[in-house]
Amino acid sequence: MGIFSRFSSGSSSQRQQATVQHFTDFVATRKGVEAYLEPAGAREPMSMILVARDGEWTRRQVPNPKEAADLATRLGLPFYEIIRTGYPQRMREWSAKNRH
Repeated sequence: MGIFSRFSSGSSSQRQQATVQHFTDFVATRKGVEAYLEPAGAREPMSMILVARDGEWTRRQVPNPKEAADLATRLGLPFYEIIRTGYPQRMREWSAKNRH
């Protein structure tokens, strides 16, 4: 089974492919990227956040922790869980500096 393989048809499959492509592009154009699993909240689905060395970040929905970990491995990224590590300080600093 491949990355996001349990979503194999229709718009879910297109969304999963778009997520993989977005993350691939982010990793290719930034340095020092790490992956963080963010658990589902009351209003938000489970997601994976990629954080670059400078703190720039991006977030996309993922179907489950295993698929997220597999994608991080495929992209060659260290993989952490937010509930264990917390959000990286550099991500908070980047967000504060880049508020509009």
